[in-house]
Amino acid sequence: MSQLKETIREDLNTSMKARDKVRTGTLRMLLAAITMEETAGQKHEVSDEDVLKVIAREIKKRRESAEVYTSAGREELAANELEEAAVLEAYQPAQLDDAELAELVAAAVAEVGASSMQQMGQVMGVATKKAAGRADGKRLSAAVRTALSS
Repeated sequence: MSQLKETIREDLNTSMKARDKVRTGTLRMLLAAITMEETAGQKHEVSDEDVLKVIAREIKKRRESAEVYTSAGREELAANELEEAAVLEAYQPAQLDDAELAELVAAAVAEVGASSMQQMGQVMGVATKKAAGRADGKRLSAAVRTALSS
């Protein structure tokens, strides 16, 4: 079993004992999403890398929902979504700052030998692997665009 998944299960037990409803509900949803990942297609045991992908996907869902709720004037629901995202972010590796992200993208551009926007997909593939969950896809895409347009 993935070490990260085991940590999440232990944290779920702790939050249930502490009667922390938001954390308990969020971790239950996360474990359900991980289980779905394990059973999708052919059954397989997820690695820590797979769990990090699921966490990133769930955080993205929460942030998008919060934006929708905010635009609809439902601030209390947006706050709940952002609170859940904050719980999930605790399980992600430390995020890259802008300078580190620019350095990573520059290395990816050099590795691919890209010189135009037509090669953005190739650069994104390399950069995404190098970032390994330490940068949001939007930030990564923006940094690649900036690097290729200059």
